[in-house]
Amino acid sequence: MEYRTFGRLGWPVSAVGYGMWGMAGWTGSADEESHTSLDLAVELGCNFFDTAYAYGRGHSEQLLGALLKRHPARRLYVATKIPPKNGKWPSRPEYPLEQVFPAEHIVKYTERSLQNLGVETIDLQQFHVWDDGWAGHEEWQKAVEHLKREGKVQHFGISVNRWEPTNVVAALRTGLIDAVQVIYNIFDQNPEDELFPLCQQLGVAVIARVPFDEGSLTGTLTHETVFPPDDWRSTYFVPENLHPSVDRAEALKPLVPPGMTLPEMALRFILHHPAVSTIIPGMRKAHHVRQNLACADGQALPAPLLAQLRPHRWERQPTAWSQ
Repeated sequence: MEYRTFGRLGWPVSAVGYGMWGMAGWTGSADEESHTSLDLAVELGCNFFDTAYAYGRGHSEQLLGALLKRHPARRLYVATKIPPKNGKWPSRPEYPLEQVFPAEHIVKYTERSLQNLGVETIDLQQFHVWDDGWAGHEEWQKAVEHLKREGKVQHFGISVNRWEPTNVVAALRTGLIDAVQVIYNIFDQNPEDELFPLCQQLGVAVIARVPFDEGSLTGTLTHETVFPPDDWRSTYFVPENLHPSVDRAEALKPLVPPGMTLPEMALRFILHHPAVSTIIPGMRKAHHVRQNLACADGQALPAPLLAQLRPHRWERQPTAWSQ
């Protein structure tokens, strides 16, 4: 397992961490299987786990809390997120901070997460949505400082809205945000333009999320793929997104080197960038854990292959379905 430095915090975190959304919000999840997969990840050296209150209304946090109890001797880094009070993903410029993250809401949901996790302090608490128009507001800043003084949170981060990698720049410049979670993958290369250089300049850790573009970069989706109505992906992979996603993934398959899979190539692409502290693929099954963590071996993609992947950058703008 390769370990990387988590920005200015200096934490040695596994290059591949664990995204826990799929364990409480996607179809096909089972707690017993989740426990097994999480334990295996710890055994293989994974030490960074990302969850959120919104993942099953605390259920994912409870799964992580149980893992912490099973491995008290291991230093496992815990990251969770505060849901927006108005329950809307993503945030939009017209939503005032008072409707999304009033101070009492930040404190209330941090307390709930502490209870679900069974810990006295959270390593990294994150805002689950963001709009940079809020950056200068004292409301959230005072709540952050209060929770840190109380010892309930060690550090704060922001999960950036889909396809809006610069909608966090002002917040990072306040000095109150130590980590940014952003979509970064073969298709979504935009964070490299402005966000990553700023993070490197300020010492802000980067958590790369959605490494497989919600599944399209696994190469398993087809034009006929249909998700159950209660599965979040049914609202994301609407026809106008599903069809081009499948076509673009198919175009990548001829580039996959012998002995490598498309998901492995996708993860190794992300790890090539020095600004990335860790990746958090969603993993629900043991064989996914083994496959994904095996990519954290420090072996880089060949430069010619990286050059071939560059033109597969996909410029996208937020829509009603992108959430």
